[in-house]
Amino acid sequence: MQYACQDAWVVSARGSYDLHTITPLAKALDTAAKAHRKVVLDASGITFGDSTLLNVLILTHHETDLRVAAPTRQIRRLLEITGVDTILKVRATVAEAAACS
Repeated sequence: MQYACQDAWVVSARGSYDLHTITPLAKALDTAAKAHRKVVLDASGITFGDSTLLNVLILTHHETDLRVAAPTRQIRRLLEITGVDTILKVRATVAEAAACS
């Protein structure tokens, strides 16, 4: 699902993301990044992510102002142990991510 929230475009992700399942999310984030100055990934429904997901997040971050909202425990841990949480704006809710500067 994708929708506008404040001045951001939100891409909601659900399920597991690895080398074999990342393509739909990667395409959605790429399309959003090309069309919107600020993109929020609603990560509340992501049950698993690996380095493939991290790569997509970093690439998207280079194209637009990417924020990650409501990451699950596994995704938050992945962001923390790799240091990606220091690069991306990670917030507790979509509204907070859309509003943060």
